[in-house]
Amino acid sequence: NEKNSFSYAKHMQTNWSNLFVPTIWWTLIYLLGMPWLQQVNHFNNIGSFYWQFINGNAAPHLWYNTMMLQFIILMPIFWGLSRYVGHNLTRGIWIAVITFVLYFAWLWFYDYNVFHGMHEHDWYLLDRIFISFFIYGVYGVLAWQLRGYYNQLVTKFWWVITILFIACFIWTNVELHKFGYPINFNNAPYYKPSMTLYCLAVIALISAFCLHQVRKNSQTSLKVFHFLATYAYRAYLSNVFWNQLVWRGLNMQYHAIYHPFLTFFGIWLLTWILSFTSAYCLHIWWTKAKSLIIK
Repeated sequence: NEKNSFSYAKHMQTNWSNLFVPTIWWTLIYLLGMPWLQQVNHFNNIGSFYWQFINGNAAPHLWYNTMMLQFIILMPIFWGLSRYVGHNLTRGIWIAVITFVLYFAWLWFYDYNVFHGMHEHDWYLLDRIFISFFIYGVYGVLAWQLRGYYNQLVTKFWWVITILFIACFIWTNVELHKFGYPINFNNAPYYKPSMTLYCLAVIALISAFCLHQVRKNSQTSLKVFHFLATYAYRAYLSNVFWNQLVWRGLNMQYHAIYHPFLTFFGIWLLTWILSFTSAYCLHIWWTKAKSLIIK
Protein backbone atom coordinates (compact mmCIF):
# COMPACT_ATOMS: atom_id res chain seq x y z
CA ASN A 1 0.00 0.00 0.00
CA GLU A 2 1.65 3.22 -1.16
CA LYS A 3 -0.87 5.53 0.52
CA ASN A 4 0.27 7.86 3.29
CA SER A 5 -2.36 6.66 5.75
CA PHE A 6 -2.85 3.38 7.55
CA SER A 7 -6.22 2.24 8.91
CA TYR A 8 -5.43 -0.04 11.82
CA ALA A 9 -9.13 -0.79 12.35
CA LYS A 10 -9.57 -1.91 8.72
CA HIS A 11 -6.33 -3.89 8.89
CA MET A 12 -7.46 -5.77 12.00
CA GLN A 13 -10.97 -6.28 10.65
CA THR A 14 -9.61 -7.96 7.52
CA ASN A 15 -7.14 -10.13 9.37
CA TRP A 16 -9.61 -11.03 12.09
CA SER A 17 -11.66 -13.05 9.59
CA ASN A 18 -8.71 -14.28 7.52
CA LEU A 19 -6.30 -15.27 10.31
CA PHE A 20 -7.64 -14.94 13.84
CA VAL A 21 -10.96 -16.75 13.36
CA PRO A 22 -9.40 -19.87 11.74
CA THR A 23 -6.77 -19.92 14.49
CA ILE A 24 -9.44 -19.78 17.20
CA TRP A 25 -11.47 -22.61 15.66
CA TRP A 26 -8.51 -24.90 15.05
CA THR A 27 -7.07 -24.26 18.51
CA LEU A 28 -10.41 -25.32 20.00
CA ILE A 29 -10.44 -28.44 17.82
CA TYR A 30 -6.98 -29.44 19.03
CA LEU A 31 -7.65 -28.71 22.70
CA LEU A 32 -11.04 -30.42 22.83
CA GLY A 33 -10.72 -33.06 20.10
CA MET A 34 -7.05 -34.00 20.32
CA PRO A 35 -5.90 -33.05 23.83
CA TRP A 36 -2.99 -35.51 23.66
CA LEU A 37 -1.23 -33.11 21.27
CA GLN A 38 -0.71 -30.46 23.95
CA GLN A 39 2.85 -29.37 24.62
CA VAL A 40 4.70 -28.89 27.94
CA ASN A 41 1.57 -29.08 30.15
CA HIS A 42 -2.07 -30.15 29.82
CA PHE A 43 -5.03 -28.05 30.88
CA ASN A 44 -6.91 -29.19 33.99
CA ASN A 45 -9.10 -26.17 34.73
CA ILE A 46 -10.49 -23.05 33.04
CA GLY A 47 -7.37 -21.00 33.73
CA SER A 48 -4.95 -23.56 32.32
CA PHE A 49 -7.29 -24.07 29.33
CA TYR A 50 -7.06 -20.36 28.45
CA TRP A 51 -3.30 -20.45 28.99
CA GLN A 52 -2.84 -23.39 26.62
CA PHE A 53 -5.17 -21.65 24.18
CA ILE A 54 -3.18 -18.42 23.86
CA ASN A 55 0.41 -19.60 24.24
CA GLY A 56 0.52 -21.97 21.25
CA ASN A 57 0.81 -25.19 23.27
CA ALA A 58 -2.49 -26.64 22.07
CA ALA A 59 -0.63 -28.54 19.32
CA PRO A 60 3.02 -28.92 18.25
CA HIS A 61 2.78 -26.38 15.42
CA LEU A 62 0.62 -23.63 16.94
CA TRP A 63 3.61 -21.79 18.44
CA TYR A 64 4.09 -20.42 14.93
CA ASN A 65 0.58 -18.96 14.81
CA THR A 66 1.04 -17.37 18.22
CA MET A 67 4.16 -15.68 16.89
CA MET A 68 2.75 -14.67 13.52
CA LEU A 69 -0.41 -13.06 14.87
CA GLN A 70 1.80 -10.77 16.94
CA PHE A 71 3.13 -9.32 13.69
CA ILE A 72 -0.44 -8.64 12.57
CA ILE A 73 -1.11 -6.75 15.82
CA LEU A 74 2.19 -4.86 15.61
CA MET A 75 1.83 -3.94 11.93
CA PRO A 76 1.84 -0.16 12.62
CA ILE A 77 5.50 -0.50 13.68
CA PHE A 78 6.43 -1.97 10.30
CA TRP A 79 4.24 0.55 8.53
CA GLY A 80 6.14 3.32 10.32
CA LEU A 81 9.44 1.71 9.36
CA SER A 82 8.39 1.54 5.71
CA ARG A 83 7.44 5.24 5.80
CA TYR A 84 10.80 6.12 7.36
CA VAL A 85 12.88 4.16 4.84
CA GLY A 86 10.82 5.08 1.79
CA HIS A 87 13.00 4.39 -1.23
CA ASN A 88 16.17 5.71 0.41
CA LEU A 89 18.90 3.12 -0.14
CA THR A 90 21.24 4.55 2.52
CA ARG A 91 18.57 4.38 5.20
CA GLY A 92 17.65 0.88 4.08
CA ILE A 93 21.24 -0.37 4.35
CA TRP A 94 21.62 1.14 7.82
CA ILE A 95 18.37 -0.46 9.00
CA ALA A 96 19.44 -3.81 7.51
CA VAL A 97 22.84 -3.71 9.25
CA ILE A 98 21.45 -2.63 12.62
CA THR A 99 18.74 -5.30 12.42
CA PHE A 100 21.34 -7.95 11.55
CA VAL A 101 23.56 -7.03 14.50
CA LEU A 102 20.68 -6.86 16.99
CA TYR A 103 19.17 -10.11 15.76
CA PHE A 104 22.41 -12.07 15.94
CA ALA A 105 22.99 -10.67 19.43
CA TRP A 106 19.56 -12.05 20.30
CA LEU A 107 20.53 -15.44 18.82
CA TRP A 108 23.64 -15.49 21.00
CA PHE A 109 21.54 -14.62 24.07
CA TYR A 110 19.04 -17.39 23.23
CA ASP A 111 21.72 -19.96 22.52
CA TYR A 112 23.54 -19.23 25.79
CA ASN A 113 20.53 -18.97 28.10
CA VAL A 114 17.72 -21.05 26.58
CA PHE A 115 18.89 -23.64 24.02
CA HIS A 116 20.19 -26.34 26.37
CA GLY A 117 20.96 -23.50 28.78
CA MET A 118 19.97 -22.78 32.36
CA HIS A 119 16.57 -21.40 31.29
CA GLU A 120 15.72 -24.07 28.73
CA HIS A 121 12.45 -25.01 30.46
CA ASP A 122 11.26 -21.78 32.09
CA TRP A 123 12.05 -19.40 29.18
CA TYR A 124 10.83 -21.68 26.39
CA LEU A 125 8.09 -19.20 25.40
CA LEU A 126 10.77 -16.92 23.95
CA ASP A 127 10.65 -19.08 20.81
CA ARG A 128 7.22 -17.67 19.94
CA ILE A 129 7.69 -14.00 20.81
CA PHE A 130 7.87 -11.77 17.73
CA ILE A 131 11.37 -10.53 18.57
CA SER A 132 12.69 -13.99 17.71
CA PHE A 133 11.54 -13.45 14.11
CA PHE A 134 11.69 -9.67 13.68
CA ILE A 135 14.53 -9.84 11.13
CA TYR A 136 12.13 -11.36 8.58
CA GLY A 137 9.55 -8.62 9.12
CA VAL A 138 12.13 -5.82 8.80
CA TYR A 139 13.82 -7.37 5.76
CA GLY A 140 10.41 -7.93 4.17
CA VAL A 141 9.70 -4.20 4.49
CA LEU A 142 13.10 -3.33 3.02
CA ALA A 143 12.68 -5.83 0.17
CA TRP A 144 9.46 -4.07 -0.83
CA GLN A 145 10.47 -0.45 -0.36
CA LEU A 146 13.80 -1.04 -2.11
CA ARG A 147 12.40 -3.59 -4.54
CA GLY A 148 14.22 -2.10 -7.52
CA TYR A 149 17.57 -2.94 -5.91
CA TYR A 150 16.39 -6.16 -4.26
CA ASN A 151 14.80 -7.62 -7.39
CA GLN A 152 17.91 -6.92 -9.42
CA LEU A 153 20.12 -8.42 -6.73
CA VAL A 154 18.30 -11.75 -6.35
CA THR A 155 17.76 -12.06 -10.11
CA LYS A 156 21.40 -11.47 -10.99
CA PHE A 157 23.00 -13.42 -8.13
CA TRP A 158 20.54 -16.29 -7.73
CA TRP A 159 23.40 -18.74 -8.25
CA VAL A 160 25.34 -17.26 -5.31
CA ILE A 161 22.22 -17.55 -3.16
CA THR A 162 21.86 -21.17 -4.28
CA ILE A 163 25.42 -21.91 -3.12
CA LEU A 164 24.64 -20.21 0.21
CA PHE A 165 21.47 -22.29 0.51
CA ILE A 166 23.35 -25.56 -0.09
CA ALA A 167 26.12 -24.57 2.34
CA CYS A 168 23.61 -23.65 5.05
CA PHE A 169 21.65 -26.86 4.45
CA ILE A 170 24.82 -28.89 5.04
CA TRP A 171 25.74 -26.69 8.02
CA THR A 172 22.38 -27.19 9.75
CA ASN A 173 22.50 -30.95 9.21
CA VAL A 174 26.04 -31.24 10.56
CA GLU A 175 24.94 -29.34 13.67
CA LEU A 176 21.92 -31.59 14.13
CA HIS A 177 23.87 -34.81 13.69
CA LYS A 178 26.43 -33.73 16.29
CA PHE A 179 23.79 -34.42 18.95
CA GLY A 180 23.83 -38.09 18.03
CA TYR A 181 21.13 -40.56 17.06
CA PRO A 182 18.23 -41.06 16.91
CA ILE A 183 17.62 -37.56 15.52
CA ASN A 184 15.76 -35.27 17.92
CA PHE A 185 14.28 -32.17 16.30
CA ASN A 186 14.36 -30.33 19.62
CA ASN A 187 18.00 -29.87 18.71
CA ALA A 188 17.07 -28.02 15.50
CA PRO A 189 15.63 -24.64 16.57
CA TYR A 190 15.22 -21.67 14.23
CA TYR A 191 17.28 -19.50 16.56
CA LYS A 192 20.76 -20.25 15.30
CA PRO A 193 22.93 -18.35 12.78
CA SER A 194 22.90 -21.38 10.45
CA MET A 195 19.11 -21.57 10.40
CA THR A 196 18.66 -17.81 10.02
CA LEU A 197 20.95 -17.68 6.98
CA TYR A 198 19.28 -20.82 5.62
CA CYS A 199 15.81 -19.24 5.92
CA LEU A 200 16.93 -15.97 4.32
CA ALA A 201 18.50 -17.91 1.44
CA VAL A 202 15.28 -19.89 0.90
CA ILE A 203 13.18 -16.71 0.91
CA ALA A 204 15.53 -15.04 -1.58
CA LEU A 205 15.43 -18.06 -3.91
CA ILE A 206 11.64 -18.20 -3.79
CA SER A 207 11.39 -14.50 -4.64
CA ALA A 208 13.92 -14.93 -7.47
CA PHE A 209 11.82 -17.78 -8.87
CA CYS A 210 8.69 -15.64 -8.52
CA LEU A 211 10.32 -12.76 -10.44
CA HIS A 212 11.32 -15.22 -13.15
CA GLN A 213 7.69 -16.37 -13.46
CA VAL A 214 6.46 -12.78 -13.62
CA ARG A 215 8.92 -11.89 -16.39
CA LYS A 216 7.78 -14.96 -18.34
CA ASN A 217 4.18 -13.88 -17.67
CA SER A 218 3.43 -17.49 -16.76
CA GLN A 219 -0.24 -17.09 -15.88
CA THR A 220 -0.82 -20.76 -15.07
CA SER A 221 1.95 -21.11 -12.49
CA LEU A 222 1.26 -17.66 -10.99
CA LYS A 223 -2.41 -18.57 -10.47
CA VAL A 224 -1.38 -21.82 -8.78
CA PHE A 225 1.04 -19.99 -6.48
CA HIS A 226 -1.54 -17.33 -5.60
CA PHE A 227 -4.12 -20.01 -4.85
CA LEU A 228 -1.74 -21.92 -2.59
CA ALA A 229 -0.64 -18.70 -0.86
CA THR A 230 -4.27 -17.76 -0.18
CA TYR A 231 -4.96 -21.01 1.68
CA ALA A 232 -1.48 -21.75 3.06
CA TYR A 233 -2.12 -20.36 6.54
CA ARG A 234 -5.39 -22.24 6.99
CA ALA A 235 -3.86 -25.41 5.56
CA TYR A 236 -1.00 -25.07 8.01
CA LEU A 237 -3.47 -24.81 10.90
CA SER A 238 -5.11 -28.11 9.98
CA ASN A 239 -2.05 -30.11 8.93
CA VAL A 240 -1.39 -31.76 12.32
CA PHE A 241 -5.09 -32.67 12.57
CA TRP A 242 -4.99 -34.52 9.26
CA ASN A 243 -1.56 -35.97 10.03
CA GLN A 244 -2.94 -37.53 13.19
CA LEU A 245 -5.97 -38.96 11.38
CA VAL A 246 -3.82 -40.44 8.62
CA TRP A 247 -1.26 -41.88 11.07
CA ARG A 248 -3.84 -43.42 13.39
CA GLY A 249 -6.61 -44.18 10.91
CA LEU A 250 -4.40 -46.02 8.42
CA ASN A 251 -2.28 -47.64 11.15
CA MET A 252 0.85 -46.09 9.67
CA GLN A 253 2.93 -47.09 12.67
CA TYR A 254 2.75 -50.69 11.46
CA HIS A 255 3.73 -49.77 7.88
CA ALA A 256 6.56 -47.52 9.06
CA ILE A 257 8.38 -50.53 10.52
CA TYR A 258 8.72 -52.20 7.11
CA HIS A 259 8.59 -49.22 4.71
CA PRO A 260 9.80 -46.14 6.64
CA PHE A 261 10.58 -43.86 3.67
CA LEU A 262 7.49 -44.85 1.68
CA THR A 263 5.35 -44.30 4.79
CA PHE A 264 6.95 -40.90 5.41
CA PHE A 265 6.29 -39.61 1.89
CA GLY A 266 2.82 -41.15 1.84
CA ILE A 267 1.83 -39.41 5.07
CA TRP A 268 3.36 -36.14 3.88
CA LEU A 269 1.46 -36.22 0.56
CA LEU A 270 -1.88 -37.20 2.11
CA THR A 271 -1.54 -34.57 4.84
CA TRP A 272 -0.71 -31.89 2.26
CA ILE A 273 -3.67 -32.76 0.02
CA LEU A 274 -6.17 -33.03 2.88
CA SER A 275 -4.96 -29.79 4.49
CA PHE A 276 -5.36 -27.65 1.38
CA THR A 277 -8.60 -29.36 0.35
CA SER A 278 -10.17 -28.76 3.76
CA ALA A 279 -8.94 -25.15 3.81
CA TYR A 280 -10.53 -24.46 0.43
CA CYS A 281 -13.79 -26.28 1.18
CA LEU A 282 -14.20 -24.64 4.59
CA HIS A 283 -13.59 -21.22 3.02
CA ILE A 284 -16.25 -21.81 0.36
CA TRP A 285 -18.69 -23.16 2.94
CA TRP A 286 -18.10 -20.26 5.34
CA THR A 287 -18.46 -17.69 2.54
CA LYS A 288 -21.83 -19.15 1.49
CA ALA A 289 -22.97 -19.43 5.12
CA LYS A 290 -22.15 -15.76 5.76
CA SER A 291 -24.01 -14.66 2.63
CA LEU A 292 -27.11 -16.57 3.77
CA ILE A 293 -26.91 -15.14 7.28
CA ILE A 294 -26.52 -11.56 6.02
CA LYS A 295 -29.52 -11.98 3.74
